[in-house]
Amino acid sequence: MARTAAALHILVKHKELAEDIIKQLNKGAKFDVLAKKHSTCPSGKKGGSLGEFKKGQMVPPFDKVCFTGELITPHLVKTKFGWHVIKILYRT
Repeated sequence: MARTAAALHILVKHKELAEDIIKQLNKGAKFDVLAKKHSTCPSGKKGGSLGEFKKGQMVPPFDKVCFTGELITPHLVKTKFGWHVIKILYRT
């Protein structure tokens, strides 16, 4: 069972924008460029990097995707903060 994960994310207010970002990523757009342009989270300035974090450290819907979702594939998650496009880099 994974205890830590590392992920990138882009936080936006509207689902439509999050879905558009995923389409751009699937066409080869760079995650860090889109994070710097669109993310409302301070991590956007760092290309969306959240670094490594422990299970249970993030809000539950975000945490669930990070510890069960497919690696590298962009995921769409809604939390109390807005819509997240999450790219899980690895789990340990």
